[in-house]
Amino acid sequence: MGFSLTGTHVILFIASIIIAGAVSGVFIAVITDISNSFSDRGERVGEYLDTEFKIINDPDNIPTAGSDYLFYLKNIGKREFATTNDTFHIFIDGELVIKANYNFSDSSIQPDEVTTLYINNTEITTGDQTLRIVGLQDIDDEFTFTI
Repeated sequence: MGFSLTGTHVILFIASIIIAGAVSGVFIAVITDISNSFSDRGERVGEYLDTEFKIINDPDNIPTAGSDYLFYLKNIGKREFATTNDTFHIFIDGELVIKANYNFSDSSIQPDEVTTLYINNTEITTGDQTLRIVGLQDIDDEFTFTI
């Protein structure tokens, strides 16, 4: 007697179960990876939305202190952030201000707090100027003022 039709069906059934298990394992790994990516992306978007600042000076009356112009930066987001020369880049009329020519009064600010940005007066000429501050996660604010 030979191998019956039922034996062939049993072998094909077992093989299809093994293949389905392997395919579902791959799908689970891919879905888990996608889910983790979405979760990480959501956290970054949330952090981006919670981090925001605004320059709050009077554009026609920029205060000075010694050899520095003073600009006030308010944290209008929901998170504390660091205010250092490594976390912020300053541009005057599109030109990058070197780190040695600016500093902040505080190393970090809480939500709704204000810090002072000191920019050396050698960086700013008389007339209309544009100050652009680029911070964490490329969040920026632009401010046009007159000296």
